[in-house]
Amino acid sequence: MKFHLQGRRALLALAASVIGLSAQAQAWPTQSVRIVVPFTAGTGMDTIARAVGPRLSERLGQPVVVVNQPGASGNIGADAVAKATDGHTLLMGANTMLMASQMYKSVPFNPVKDFAPISMAAYGTLMLVAHPKTGIKSMPELIAQAKARPGGISFGSPGVGTPHHMAMELFKVQTSLFMLHVPYRGTAGYTQDLLAGELNVGFLPVHIAQGFVRDGKLNALAVGSAKRHPVAPAVATFEEQGVKGVEVDLWYAFFAPAKMPAPVVARLNTEIASIVRSNEVKDLLGRAGMDASASTVDELIQLTQKDYPRWGAVIKRNGLSAE
Repeated sequence: MKFHLQGRRALLALAASVIGLSAQAQAWPTQSVRIVVPFTAGTGMDTIARAVGPRLSERLGQPVVVVNQPGASGNIGADAVAKATDGHTLLMGANTMLMASQMYKSVPFNPVKDFAPISMAAYGTLMLVAHPKTGIKSMPELIAQAKARPGGISFGSPGVGTPHHMAMELFKVQTSLFMLHVPYRGTAGYTQDLLAGELNVGFLPVHIAQGFVRDGKLNALAVGSAKRHPVAPAVATFEEQGVKGVEVDLWYAFFAPAKMPAPVVARLNTEIASIVRSNEVKDLLGRAGMDASASTVDELIQLTQKDYPRWGAVIKRNGLSAE
């Protein structure tokens, strides 16, 4: 009799706990929600946040405000979210924070431990291209030239620690090549000099690169994804060409501070994933060169836990740092 009574009490306590957690999720939010974008307006992260924001507001019944807080390759905005205590601040993040947080000295947050992953939002594929005047028309030709002239091949990027930069650093590790990095302050100058032939090679988003390839302004060498991209189906992946381990897709995702209650994170995952999967948002992000892609919380956790040490190893091996 005593056992049955204790068992009944345990079941009642569990039921009350579940009801309490559900109520907590439904009661949230109690005020406006901020989505911090740690980069300037017009970037991929900003586009996603502003596509999701108003639709999330409709579902939550509270205003959703997008706030741009750039600086230190995204570290400043990410740190602000990690330290947020209002329970209503989210981060529009990307795999760049796994890179930049390991390149700057004294970064006050850990991108794996200090955030609660919510859901993936989109992928962006990078294409490796060469200027025609180099005579490089294929991956083997790039590798041959780089090995014949160590440091003689230049590559650019929109800045130290950007995905374009890190993708090339990973390629260098996997092929044991040495090429000269020329960092720029933003995408415009970098792309302009790549098209002008001031730079020999570089990575560009596939949607942007393919137009230049089609017009004969750049030569396509490889796409940095696991599979060929539908925008450029004729361009082989690195792995297809014998270079393994160079999967450098950009990915974008939503995060909350680590202390965000699990029921709230679960509700946000449900709402954001549904928004990202809608045809309207898929089309909107597609026009901006991104492939909409939602995920479960666990899938995003696994992705961050895999990518963080992977990029850390590249940064350490190549002695990379930023100020």
